[in-house]
Amino acid sequence: MTMIHGVEIKNLQVNADERGHLVEVFREDWDEYDIDPAMSYYSMTYPGVVRAWHRHLEGQIDHFVCPKGRIKVGVYDDREDSPTQGELDTFIIGEHNQKVIRIPGDCWHGFKAIGDEPAFLINYPTNLYDYEDPDEERIPYDDDRIPYDWNAEIHG
Repeated sequence: MTMIHGVEIKNLQVNADERGHLVEVFREDWDEYDIDPAMSYYSMTYPGVVRAWHRHLEGQIDHFVCPKGRIKVGVYDDREDSPTQGELDTFIIGEHNQKVIRIPGDCWHGFKAIGDEPAFLINYPTNLYDYEDPDEERIPYDDDRIPYDWNAEIHG
């Protein structure tokens, strides 16, 4: 699978025992995966809800992790100077498949909670959220400018 230029995936180690499990979602000593978050937040999304599309134009990079539930993440590259312009990426992540996805903020991106329980998303963006002047451009999840079907079945 060819990924969009700038998108990266890191498998997260699940340390499990009889008490449950622990997963490190960020470490400053991860040499192969450079992440410098300015903040973090989490959101809860009900099953079947799509939170898309949006992008950031001031250099923000997002880092998505889904510790509970499952989400389908979509990323669309319409950057004119990108070698992967016009490409779409889809990832299924969640408690069954612990990964962190690095998303260049200037690509359109979003996610859908899949399955039958709420999904929790943690994001580690590289820029602080500016309440007075948010760095966010939004379009509807079903906008024709992005050739993506959130209801298409994806395995992974």
